[in-house]
Amino acid sequence: MPKVKTHSGAKKRFNLTKSGKVKRAHAYKSHILNKKSTKRKRNLRKGAYADKTNVPAIKLLIPYK
Repeated sequence: MPKVKTHSGAKKRFNLTKSGKVKRAHAYKSHILNKKSTKRKRNLRKGAYADKTNVPAIKLLIPYK
């Protein structure tokens, strides 16, 4: 069986925890930050977990993580 290629975009965006959850970062934190409140930007810094409906698809993209 040949090796499966890892999706380059996914490997930069997602990490797996030991329990198998998929960690991700929040979006909307890269530009146009003037109109966003400090509280909103601070909350965007925190990590989040991918929704359970997306987890199987993401795991196919990062098979060796």
